[in-house]
Amino acid sequence: MRLLVIAPREDYRLLIRKHVEIKWPDAAIVEHALGVEPNFDEQFAAVGFDAVIIASAPPTSGAIDFAAAQASKVEFAPIVLLLLEDPPEFPPPAVPGVHPLYGRKVDRERLLKMIVTASSDHRKALALLRANPDYEGRYRFGTVFIRGHRCIRQVGSGGMCKIYLAESERAGTVVVLKVFSQVPDVSERFVSFDRFLQEYEIVAGLNHKNIVRIYDLGVADDHAYIAMEHFPAGDLRERMKKPLNPETALGFLRQIASALDAIHSVGVLHRDLKPANIMLRPDGSVSLIDFGLAKANENDISLTGTREIFGTPYYMSPEQGHAEVIDARSDLYSLGVVFYEMLIGRKPYNGATAMEVIYKHKRAELPEIAPQFAPYEAMLRRLLAKSPDDRFQTAEELLTAIARLKIPA
Repeated sequence: MRLLVIAPREDYRLLIRKHVEIKWPDAAIVEHALGVEPNFDEQFAAVGFDAVIIASAPPTSGAIDFAAAQASKVEFAPIVLLLLEDPPEFPPPAVPGVHPLYGRKVDRERLLKMIVTASSDHRKALALLRANPDYEGRYRFGTVFIRGHRCIRQVGSGGMCKIYLAESERAGTVVVLKVFSQVPDVSERFVSFDRFLQEYEIVAGLNHKNIVRIYDLGVADDHAYIAMEHFPAGDLRERMKKPLNPETALGFLRQIASALDAIHSVGVLHRDLKPANIMLRPDGSVSLIDFGLAKANENDISLTGTREIFGTPYYMSPEQGHAEVIDARSDLYSLGVVFYEMLIGRKPYNGATAMEVIYKHKRAELPEIAPQFAPYEAMLRRLLAKSPDDRFQTAEELLTAIARLKIPA
């Protein structure tokens, strides 16, 4: 039994979970905090669930309207609408696909019976859909067929992959699906493909709140794909189009440093840290993404061959820009550039060409820092030191410095 439980309050979601697990101990339950987490994509249909349970206490009009809006979507899973109030004298009109259940207390037997009925209806509806010749098209991403991921729309493309918004039936949520251009022949060992696989291998082994969640990886029709967390709140690059106050910038710095501490602890460098690779969640937290350029230290030669330059010049450390040997301190330099931009509102170094920017990272003095940012100047100068030996040596050391930073009231 796979269920999606939607409720504004955590105690409601927990109560439903307890009732369900008494009957089905191995039930797969995904929870959604209504009004706290982002709204579902308008094309989200909960097709990977046997039923959806929406719970609400008075006033329930909002929950009733929300349930009706979801049920109006084509193929949306049947809804059990749990309304924790006495039945009204004049119940609202019936809505197809919505099974209302009134009561100040949850009647477990009635709830479970309604779930069984709803899931049975859903299976019958899906059986009819599968008989439709167009049914398989939902799983097509360009020319690639990936079962279990319903295509919503293409949202971008890169040199090695196309990027889609999809509904993952397994994860029970909308995900970003990267579809690799083609699985290379084993003998070719394309560098880009190695990096693509490593993006999953790095992240899948970590469970950190400031690192993107990876839901699935596979190969379909000779194409590799990776399904990862979707961030409807956008990235730090967009957020920085509006000024950030120093407290917010410092909070983001702390979270990103924590993510770097986690990946560095397993011997991995990111190598492309920039605002576009730092995503925002609605709760105010940030998440590090796009490990396509990341590499494990011990795999340096096999992944890069000769010393090639990868990354974005504006955020590259001096040693990375000159194709020298890099380590965790290079990521910390890039983080220093991001912090400088968050705090001051502009990049420390600009130029007419990429090589001019790279040269300035290596040779130019750090621009004078305005007096209002004096409490952060020492930290900025240490992060952006030309020599790695003069920087923070680890992300953990940076986190300690952040914790000790005293900001005048």
